[in-house]
Amino acid sequence: MKTRITEMLGVEIPIVQAPMGWIARSPLASAVSNAGGLGIIETSSGDLDTIKGEIAAMRTLTDKPFGVNLAQMFIRDLPGMVDFVTQNEISFVTTSAGDPSALAPQLKDLGITVFHVVPTLRGAEKAIAAGVDGLVVEGAEGGGFKNADGASTLVLVPEIAKRFDVPIIAAGGIVDGPSMAAALAMGADGVQMGTRMVASAESPIHDNWKQAIVNGSEADTVMVNRHHRPAMRVFASDKAKALEAANEPAALDIDAMMGTYFGGDMESGFAMSGQVQGRIDAVRPVADVLREAWDDCQSVLRTLGAAAAEGSISA
Repeated sequence: MKTRITEMLGVEIPIVQAPMGWIARSPLASAVSNAGGLGIIETSSGDLDTIKGEIAAMRTLTDKPFGVNLAQMFIRDLPGMVDFVTQNEISFVTTSAGDPSALAPQLKDLGITVFHVVPTLRGAEKAIAAGVDGLVVEGAEGGGFKNADGASTLVLVPEIAKRFDVPIIAAGGIVDGPSMAAALAMGADGVQMGTRMVASAESPIHDNWKQAIVNGSEADTVMVNRHHRPAMRVFASDKAKALEAANEPAALDIDAMMGTYFGGDMESGFAMSGQVQGRIDAVRPVADVLREAWDDCQSVLRTLGAAAAEGSISA
């Protein structure tokens, strides 16, 4: 089974790994690419010297396609990063956290395939006007930086797919074959997984965070900074719940974040996590996650197609 994403990006499985700050580095991204999906190196951490080393490391860890996310809000030297991406012959870039018209035309002129991350129909309209090749359509149920006024994946993907004939990667709430099949049925050509990748064997973050995802329910996330910037969906720690309830600005303290990411202190910083954590019951290798999701997705679609042909689908 092929989709526009497998054809355009040269991958076997139309699953893209989310560009999560400090997490989407070469160990995780190369595991995704080697498993047949598309690994992405992040820039949202703003640690660009390290990021450049991670991009170089990808060349030694995989001979499969991979991409880079350019999170415009967090990159001080954006022209320099674009030059570096070009020099390293990166063929696929996702842009986010900024105006797509600031980067998409330039990247496309350099021969790079560009997808922009959009949380709303209006965002999709702006990205299409900027000439992007495709869209990452991101529902508000996903973890990480969010548009607090955004809608769910279930609402956004079919709404945007109906209006624009470009490849779509659905993000938010995708964790396995059935959720992937649902995304394709709504008009997506591939999916992005974030929280599922955080709770993978190859994820670099502390095991306390992974186990919090495994033990958490779909109700165990909150949106901090809902009326401030940047809004974030995070694991419902006592600190995060108090900030959400008080509607107080939540600062991004890097030292505190590192205490959570790599020290395992779940009350120190914010552990980005989506509502789909309630459907994750084990820390598993990336290759197993991707293969099972893609096999089960195709099985679900074939079963539904056969049932529809027989007129036997029921609620």
